[in-house]
Amino acid sequence: MKEKRNVHLKVQELCDCYATNDPLKEMSVVKNGANKDEAAFKWLALASLHGVNNNAQEVTITRSKDGAVRVTAKYRETELPSPGSEVGAKIMAAVREVTHIEGDKGKTPLSLGIRNDSIELQVKIKTKDGREKVTLKFPG
Repeated sequence: MKEKRNVHLKVQELCDCYATNDPLKEMSVVKNGANKDEAAFKWLALASLHGVNNNAQEVTITRSKDGAVRVTAKYRETELPSPGSEVGAKIMAAVREVTHIEGDKGKTPLSLGIRNDSIELQVKIKTKDGREKVTLKFPG
């Protein structure tokens, strides 16, 4: 029987693991990983680390009807490396699993432990006309 680990805990462990790496560099190659579920968890950890390290207001991942995924960060409007369609879909599912948001839209706080500290993100999910959007809003 395969053990299914808690996604929230897995993302926190990956934050700790990648805390000293360059999140953008790692984000740009995450779509090449063989295990797409693990790649989604890693991408969430890296996006959180990037937001914390760069004083981002928020990081948003948007998936269109056709499955194309686009990621932006708000501090200055800039596009971040996309995780690709397959990993992008897994990211959306992982965020829903961690936050327990099931409907077309919802918002909830998410406490994330990073090394010896923690941060509280606001997670917002919105689905409209086949387009799904997840926003990680950073404090500040």
